[in-house]
Amino acid sequence: MNPDQLAVQRGVAAGLGRPRDAFEHFTHALAINPNNVEAHYNIGVLMSGLHRHEEALIGYRNAILIDPAYVPAYVNAGAALRELKRYDEAVAIYDRLMSVQPEIPFIEGTRLHCKMLICEWLGLDDEIARLHGRVRKGEKASAPFTLLATSDSPHTQLICAQTYVADRYPASPTPLWHGQAYRHDRIRVAYVSGEFREQPTAYLTAGLFECHDRSAFEVYAISTGPNTRSPMRARLEQAFEHFIDADTKPDREIADLLRSNEINIAVNLNGLFGLERTGVFALRPCPVQVNYLGFPGTMGAPYMDYIVADKIVIPPDEHHHYAETVVYLLNCYQPNDRKRAISPEPVTRGDAGLPPDGFVFCCFNNSHKLMPAMFDIWMRLLSSVEGSVLWLLDVNGLAKTRLAGEAERRGVSPERIVFAPLVPLEKHLARLRLADLVLDTLPHNAHTTASDALWAGIPVLTCQGSTFAGRVAASLLHAVGLPELVTTSLAEYEALALALAHDDARLAAIRAKLLRNRDICPLFDTERYTRDLEAAFRWMIANPR
Repeated sequence: MNPDQLAVQRGVAAGLGRPRDAFEHFTHALAINPNNVEAHYNIGVLMSGLHRHEEALIGYRNAILIDPAYVPAYVNAGAALRELKRYDEAVAIYDRLMSVQPEIPFIEGTRLHCKMLICEWLGLDDEIARLHGRVRKGEKASAPFTLLATSDSPHTQLICAQTYVADRYPASPTPLWHGQAYRHDRIRVAYVSGEFREQPTAYLTAGLFECHDRSAFEVYAISTGPNTRSPMRARLEQAFEHFIDADTKPDREIADLLRSNEINIAVNLNGLFGLERTGVFALRPCPVQVNYLGFPGTMGAPYMDYIVADKIVIPPDEHHHYAETVVYLLNCYQPNDRKRAISPEPVTRGDAGLPPDGFVFCCFNNSHKLMPAMFDIWMRLLSSVEGSVLWLLDVNGLAKTRLAGEAERRGVSPERIVFAPLVPLEKHLARLRLADLVLDTLPHNAHTTASDALWAGIPVLTCQGSTFAGRVAASLLHAVGLPELVTTSLAEYEALALALAHDDARLAAIRAKLLRNRDICPLFDTERYTRDLEAAFRWMIANPR
């Protein structure tokens, strides 16, 4: 082995826990041989692990310049660009990758997801049809998260998850837990998440963690994401009895930690989304392992024992589409934090860039959920309701530009779409009150964004879909006592939106009902929800899979 190869090997070994030492080994390798592809690439990997994505990108691009056929550098460069929200560049790098090697596992779905984030709809239907066809054949075409926004088939989503997990996170042949029975004074529950920060999952769950019955449950947080030192991070660190920062720890070390602490229930708060650590669960460190909240669908993994749901998001006759055993909560499966503050500062339409008069249709879902069929309906509504506007979230400039063009193609002035910049949650909840009606999306509903609107007192209109991700808003509306806003077809959805926009009294009555229900219905009763979830945890322990 020559010196630069040895330096790279030592760097890879050190990179698991000693990033500074690893960086020194890689730079030493480059001093010996500036064209060492693996050293450039591994510097990128190291920087990605430290969430320094701009620097990671330099390493990956240097590797590609030296070896245009070096596939791992393309894959990781695309991931870094996604983290940086440079989705058009990610599409371009995936196009180059697919020209080098067309059948790279799961890249086709990732590329499509990036296109959807920038609302690039040209050829979208054909691309979705091709992707779903490959998934149904069991091909490694897409990660499961992409399918949530494109598929109305829970069975296709199951096949996708099973294919993905079998390839990326197969069950360990030597599980860490071997059937031992733990006997503690309290049930030990560990929530494993990369989202203990200013992020929707944290906004929903902070109150839940604070409400756990400490006399019966010993609650751990295993944080696999960066410490952002934000107010939410500080609140969460106080909410748990044990808060363990495991951001840079490898999966095996985290699994050993769960096993050595004799955790009864390990909760996967990410599922197959975000800064997930499914590899920890594949090692089977705990007797009960739960898919909960972060990923609205099956994980397709044999080592995930249960999925937490309600009878709307997973109807009783749909269990066969889920690899996990379904455990029902009494009301809505989604928690909510009753302490979420709404800024008291007054906000006007002018402050938000909205016209002083006219009906405000609103959808603050992420751009990848905005599908052409829904956009067609929204444009027809604008055409039918004089002076109305559509209020969307300004998540990235390319999506904004393309949506303006799509409106113009449908005969609607782009000025009738108003884009809201990202603002802190308290201010966002306050400005939501300027909307008249929130319009939901299919096949992937609003989740946290729907709860935000309802908490702010704004009605949400949904069309109930056929997958978990497409039925969440219906569950929320039932739990807040507004089933009349749940439709079952897009035609009914459009007709009701139009009727409400033309009937001030009817909409005002719905809004008044929501404000009455908000403090008495189950949706925002954090204490009640926590007791319900704890009962589900007890049932899981008493009924091992």
